[in-house]
Amino acid sequence: MKKLFIILFAVLLAQLSIAQNISKLSFTRAGNLEYITIGLDDFNVIFLQKDGSISQWGYDRFAARGGENYAATLDPYAGRVEYYAATDDAALRGKIKYMGKYLVNYYASYENESLVGKIKSIGNLQLSYYESFENEAFKGNIKSIGGNAVTWYSSYDNEAFRGKLKSLGATNIVYYGSFEDKEVRGKIKTLGGSSFTWYTSYDLRDYRGAMKTGTQLQIIGGIKFFVGG
Repeated sequence: MKKLFIILFAVLLAQLSIAQNISKLSFTRAGNLEYITIGLDDFNVIFLQKDGSISQWGYDRFAARGGENYAATLDPYAGRVEYYAATDDAALRGKIKYMGKYLVNYYASYENESLVGKIKSIGNLQLSYYESFENEAFKGNIKSIGGNAVTWYSSYDNEAFRGKLKSLGATNIVYYGSFEDKEVRGKIKTLGGSSFTWYTSYDLRDYRGAMKTGTQLQIIGGIKFFVGG
């Protein structure tokens, strides 16, 4: 009986470990964070913006087929969907409450003023944010997702990359600065241990600004990083 309990407990932990996780970060060619994908289960996901707002949510049919969702489109979620009612706190009304078994919790109107209405948790995945007294370039942005700290370049950094994502957990991101060729300014230079180069204004017109070397899709620490080229 004890052995059976241990096995069941291990299965439960395994299920929890694959649900509500950061599955992918997508960047535009210009080096801007486009969205953060939070994986739920059965290929259902949520796309988050840098301020924690939901831009899309639903079923990722591309992932279900073993591919990549380069189109950034999702199919409607076919399971249980519930929204906060008109009688709920003013900061929650009309927002999605349940996607399947996952409760989406938000900061209520009586909590920290700079956080009101922001997502507090998705299932057991906790989110935190930079508050209104922090640097202008990243106040209101996500500060942590689960156990992953999120940092951003500040208003004191080079103008080509101030406000852009600096790191997720142990993965650091470096960008080309404003002193570089105009076609590469602000684009990703290194992501983790990978480097990127881009065609400059001295190259053929059709190639300018496009990725020259580098692998668009990286997997670092179990998280996918996609760099638009």
